[in-house]
Formats: sequence, structure tokens, C-alpha cells
Amino acid sequence: MAQAKQETERKYAAAAAEGIPWLPELTAVHPVASLAEGGMQELDAVHYDTGDLRLTRTDASLRRRTGGTDAGWHLKLPLEGDGREEIQAPPSSEDVPGELRELVLSRTRGAPLRPVVRIRSTRSLHRLLDADGDLLAELSLDAVHAESLLESGGHAVWTEIEVELADGEDPALLDDLEKVLRKNGVERAGSPAKAVRALAGTAGLPQRTPKKRRGVAAGSAGDHVLAYLDRMTAKLRDLDPAVRRDTPDAVHQMRTTARRLRNCLRSYRSVLARDVTDPIRRDLRWLARALGAERDHEVLNERLASGVRELPGELVRGPVAARLQAWDVAQRAEGRRRTLDALASPRYLELLNRLAALTDAPPLRPKAAGKPKKVMVKALLKEYDRLAERMDRALETPPGPERDAAIHHARKTAKRLRYAAETAGPALGKPAQRLRKRAKAVQQVSGDQHDGVVAREALLRMAVSAHTAGDTAFTWGLLYGAERAAAGAHERQLPEAWARVHPAARRKALRG
Repeated sequence: MAQAKQETERKYAAAAAEGIPWLPELTAVHPVASLAEGGMQELDAVHYDTGDLRLTRTDASLRRRTGGTDAGWHLKLPLEGDGREEIQAPPSSEDVPGELRELVLSRTRGAPLRPVVRIRSTRSLHRLLDADGDLLAELSLDAVHAESLLESGGHAVWTEIEVELADGEDPALLDDLEKVLRKNGVERAGSPAKAVRALAGTAGLPQRTPKKRRGVAAGSAGDHVLAYLDRMTAKLRDLDPAVRRDTPDAVHQMRTTARRLRNCLRSYRSVLARDVTDPIRRDLRWLARALGAERDHEVLNERLASGVRELPGELVRGPVAARLQAWDVAQRAEGRRRTLDALASPRYLELLNRLAALTDAPPLRPKAAGKPKKVMVKALLKEYDRLAERMDRALETPPGPERDAAIHHARKTAKRLRYAAETAGPALGKPAQRLRKRAKAVQQVSGDQHDGVVAREALLRMAVSAHTAGDTAFTWGLLYGAERAAAGAHERQLPEAWARVHPAARRKALRG
């Protein structure tokens, strides 16, 4: 079973491996009080990647290392800032463990993994301690020798310094330590990972540069749309391992990202050819629905459990908690199964490949070269008009199931407008940002109303189940009534939220 931990570290270029005479100066950095020698280590790591280095190009690394205190398989995935998540597995075999293969699937997209570079390091370790002798950080001086295992093999030698925070320490300590390093002429390394430098030095891996768009000018409507698609595609890819490992909120984030991608392709159909994007949109919809089973249950269960917790004890009649728990376990397991089945399916793998091809070789339409003020505003106004039509219809429909359905349809359209404005934000500035915020407010109010409708349906099923089993349905009825009242309150808030989006001034502001 693989074990995960988070690490926060920075790497620096060192002139030589003879020593670091300025090391004692680090004790002037609060709260560092003393230094302790950690000895020497001989590390030998073989890094694995696809033939075209898909892991390395997305800031991930996979290695099998011997030597040191943590020999074994190490998968490192990027986090924000200086953080990375490291997932470790025992060195039981030279074959990549199946669990780690799954965790890099969103990056490899099914391409085979193979050894690409061997990195041997002689490490001199130094521990930075506080006044109580507790570990704050480790500084290591590494003399590195890299050997390419690709056909275009070569060798590279360098020295680097690595500073890694101990668990739970304030990342600001890295900034203070860096001031001492820079004062002594030590600068950040060009890459946060040894594998990147090793492959650059031995196999000619080019330095990363901003993505150049083929056939689209910088600052054009197409450039802005593709930049957004790039960000969302990378986010979907990065969320995949977290979803597989059941990290909190990961399913929700991945589902939202799939929806953002899908809605961007829908709203800006004038920029990219539909014969390419429509199949991607269908697959994104399928993925969002597959993830939705787990996410929707998570939201609903918390809502129902919260409702039970808020009731006075004398109003909780019968085995309410036990019934809710049994329902939660069964539904959660089914939702989890659907999520993992989707991520293991050929359709998901094909979706990842299509998304990669979409941004690498975008199927541009003539309007992709147009000015954002014209192309993107027109797309936003189309979404706005669609929302206005659905919202007016919802507000005119008498209360009841038909109105509930109409509000739900309007909510989905508000979400599309919000995401379209989000895409256009960098190009259109404050008008698009205001529109996004106000569309989000409409979405939230109508979403709260819809959540109440869904909760009432679940509570009704709970009540019927309790009655059939011979238990009282009293508590479920109370909760049903509370949800009905809350939904009514949200319905009454909806006209006000919509009025902040509705005025014709929104159209004028967008057109400028």
C-alpha cells in the first residue's frame, strides 16, 4: 500500500561540493538555534517516464531509489508554491507498481513507462534545529551524476543544495533562509526537480517556454479561449490522482473542472470547430455525470445529517441516525464505484487524449483571430439572453414541480454564463468579472432551492422506508417540512438576485 506525504522544499545551484562554509550563518535566522550533522548518504535513483517525457513535462517524477532512509518507489506530484506530494511504495520490484501507474495515468494517457535517466547523488546532510532541539528543516549538499537511459544518451554532472522543511513548519522560514543563501551567492536552481535538469543535460529536454499558439495571434479571442482551456485541462489532469486516492473535495473539484471545460467549448463555438469539440463536450458531460453520483450523495448526506443534528433530541424519534448511516454507506459505496469505473474506462483515456490534442493543435475557426471585445462579448450576450428567457419563464411559472424544474434549468444556464464570463475575464476586465459574480449569485440561490427539492425527495423515501419497517416517520416529516420552508425562502430571494443581472445596463457595459 502506497503512503503519501507532503513536502515543501527549494533547490539551489551550488558552485562545488567541497563544502558550504557559510552554513553557520543560518543560525542567525529565527527560530534556527543550532545545526547538526546528518552524515553522508549514497543515493541511486532510476527515473521512469514515457518516451516523450510526459511526466517530466508536467512537473511530475517517478523513480525507484536505493540508499538513504526511504528507499523505494517515489512518485512526486506538484502542489501550489514550493510544495509537492510524495507517494511512496516499497522497492519490491523493478516494475512500476500498479497503484502508481494509475496515479500517473492522467499524465501518461496510457503511453508505456520506461527508464529514462539514472541519477546518483552523494549527499551531505545538515539538520537545522530550534532551541528545543526539534527539527525545523534539512539542508543537503548533493554531488549529482546523471546518465541518460534514452537512445540519445549522455552524462551530466552538477552540484546542488536542497532545503526541505520539516512537517508542519511555516513556509516563511524558507524565505528567511533564502536571504542568507543569496547573500552568499547561492541562487535558485533552474528547475525544482533533479530529473528535469538531468534530462536537459543528458537528453536535450528543452527548457519550458510559454506555449505558442499555431495560427492564432497573441491577445486574440482564440488566444484567450485556448489559455483558459489549457488551465482547465491541466487542472483536470492534476486532480485525477487526488480523486483516485479519495482526497477530500477532489471529486467536487474535478467535476466542476469538467463542467468548466464543457461550457467553455459550448459558449465559444465560434472559435473552435464543432466537429472536433462536440465529441469532447459529450465526453465531458459523461465524466461530470459519473463523478456526480459520488459528489451529489456527499452533499445530500451532509445536508440530511446536519438537519438531524439541529433537531432537539426529543424530536428525533426512532432509529433515525442508524437508518441515515446505513443509507449513506450503501450510496457512498455505489458513488465511489461509479467514479473509479469512469477513471478506468477507455472513454476517459480517449477524453484525455482529445483534450491534449485540442490545445496542441486547435481546430481554429476564422473568428478565433477576432478581437475579444467583439467575439467574446457576442458569446456572453448569447448566454445572457438564454438565461433571461429561462429565468423569466421560471419566475412566471406557478409554484410546484414545474416551477422547480424551470428554476433548475435556469440555474444551469446561469452557470454557463458564469463560466463564459470567467473565460472572458482576462480579456474584458471588470465588466466580465461583475457579470460572473452576479451570475454566480443567481446560480447559488437557485442551487439552494434545487438542493431543497432533492433533499425533500430523499426524505420522502426515508419516511416511506421507515413506515414500511414499522418505525415512526415523524422525524423525517419534520425535516421534510423544514426543507420545504427553506426552498420557499430561496424562491423568494431569486427575483432580487436576478434583478442584479437583468438590467439592460449589463448589455451596455459589456459592449462598452
